[in-house]
Amino acid sequence: MSTLTDALLNELRLTVARVDERAVDDACAMLAEAGRIVVCGCGREALQMQGFAMRLFHLGLPVSVAGDMTAPPLGAGDLLFASSGPGETATILSLMRTARDAGAGVLLITAQPAGSAARLADRLLVVPAQTMADDRGEKRSSAFPMGSLFEGAMFVLFEAMVLKLKHRLGVTDEVMRARHTNLE
Repeated sequence: MSTLTDALLNELRLTVARVDERAVDDACAMLAEAGRIVVCGCGREALQMQGFAMRLFHLGLPVSVAGDMTAPPLGAGDLLFASSGPGETATILSLMRTARDAGAGVLLITAQPAGSAARLADRLLVVPAQTMADDRGEKRSSAFPMGSLFEGAMFVLFEAMVLKLKHRLGVTDEVMRARHTNLE
């Protein structure tokens, strides 16, 4: 492996290691106990949220992606799981307000715990990573471009959450695999 790849993997490892384990466990509990789950994000964060939604579906959880025609309305007992790394994504702020107004809980994954989105959330998953909110000038802290460190950390963190949820829900690999689409 190249020195650059080693450096990037180390940065990713250190970032994920700084995520609060209790917050991860709380997020898993919210997901496991929700009546319905809708995930949302913008840009590359949306891709990570969609991938996580797929695994939640494989675990047997009632999950949809905001914006899909089959996404249900949310209400009391339901959960919006939103991603806003920079903490100020206008679309996400609007969806969070709508979910809260309908009585749903709001879980947010972000790198900006003091941002507007964090103030709307019931619970936070803080990933201490560079995003597009701080990727220029003196604020830049990562070798990764723009928000790539945050997005990569989301993937690793979500895989750890899948394993925690798998154990919590008593779901086997075989059951997950049986829920995988056959239309590929």
